Amino acid sequence: MTVDRTPWIEGRKRFRNKTQMHLARQGIITEEMKYVAEREGLHPEFVRREVAMGRMIIPANINHTHLEPMCIGRNSKVKVNANIGNSALASDIPTEVEKAKVAIKYGADTLMDLSTGDAIKETRKAILEVSTVPVGTVPIYEALKVAGSIKDMTEDLILDVIEEQAREGVSYMTIHAGILREHLPLINHRVMGIVSRGGSIIAQWMVEHGKENPLYTNFDKICEIFKKYDVSFSLGDALRPGCIEDATDDAQLGELKVLGELTERAWRHDVQVMVEGPGHVPLNEVEFNMKIQQLWCHEAPFYVLGPLVLDVAPGYDHIGSAIGGALAGWKGASMLCYVTPKEHLGLPDIEDVKQGVIAYKIAAHAADIAKNWPGARDWDLEMSKARFNFEWERQFQLALDPETARAYHDEAHGGEGFKSAKFCSMCGAQFCAYRISQDVMLSINDQGEFTVLDDKEKPLLDGNFLAP
Repeated sequence: MTVDRTPWIEGRKRFRNKTQMHLARQGIITEEMKYVAEREGLHPEFVRREVAMGRMIIPANINHTHLEPMCIGRNSKVKVNANIGNSALASDIPTEVEKAKVAIKYGADTLMDLSTGDAIKETRKAILEVSTVPVGTVPIYEALKVAGSIKDMTEDLILDVIEEQAREGVSYMTIHAGILREHLPLINHRVMGIVSRGGSIIAQWMVEHGKENPLYTNFDKICEIFKKYDVSFSLGDALRPGCIEDATDDAQLGELKVLGELTERAWRHDVQVMVEGPGHVPLNEVEFNMKIQQLWCHEAPFYVLGPLVLDVAPGYDHIGSAIGGALAGWKGASMLCYVTPKEHLGLPDIEDVKQGVIAYKIAAHAADIAKNWPGARDWDLEMSKARFNFEWERQFQLALDPETARAYHDEAHGGEGFKSAKFCSMCGAQFCAYRISQDVMLSINDQGEFTVLDDKEKPLLDGNFLAP
């Protein structure tokens, strides 16, 4: 859906602080809040209160005027982010634009451009131009690219890159401000050290420059930039575990405490915040991780990568992580960052993006069902009715991926006659449980009395097992 937010934003020129949180704290229900309320089935005043308290964010940079407003928060539907972007070895701008379109088509709620190769700026601008969902970035990547080396990457350069990306329309940025010099000795006890790209860059910067994390020491300056454009913090988990052996260790939890402090600092500026989370976490530790974040980060929305609940499924990590994502969403995560089949192996292509989004839409919907989100089960009920009544077209329409559902069905039964068939190629006509159940149900009245139907009374025709 195309939305033009230009007139909405024009009416707010008098506000120096342009954030949704600042407006919410002034008692103003913005057009974005109204839009989100309608999408989520919530009352606009409830949305305003959640944003004012920091439990919900509406990432909507004032310069990305054609995005469709959405929210991220525990008291809303679980959202899905899709990572795209080039690398130094592969991909080009048209490919990344197509990835963006495919991710949005299959239900991604936000996009992150994680480009590290050539033409970072041009790639980002092209993605922003076609994206109708909020776009996030990790600005330290471009800062390193511009500087050429970590040694030559200055604090002023980092701030300049952040402001430039904000001005271009980026709605949220991963800022790895929670990793401090005091945390670095803790990584020596890990199997996999630091697996966050941004986190490793900041760690090396601190070592080479002999100074504290520049994103931490300049945090208030970053807040001032974010106020002007309504950019939300995605407080990066630089010390997220990269394997289940490192999960929930002192390094991860030490950084999480700092992220809780930074959340409050951002809120003092009326800047929106979500907090990033692990990573690789065994299934039995997922719930604890969700609860400790809610406690230490004051119920700011939690945005988790995965979490992957095992380490031995390369090529299938989108499945292993979606298992963790469903549990995380149920227990408190607000947005799930997808994992594709290429995780740990290479740069995802367009088909990998589709597979990752679908896997995570499944996880997010499962989480919404588990947390009893109003209306979440209605979709499944409609599918069940259509399935039992052999309404094939209706089933395809209701599917998360209608094209694949139709293609799988039509592999064996693609003819016109089979569009109304009372069976599929799994059971065939004679062994179809739905068809047999319908016969049984017609044979029993409300008093529990049985009647044996003759063939003419059964819901089939001439032994062809096709609907009338």
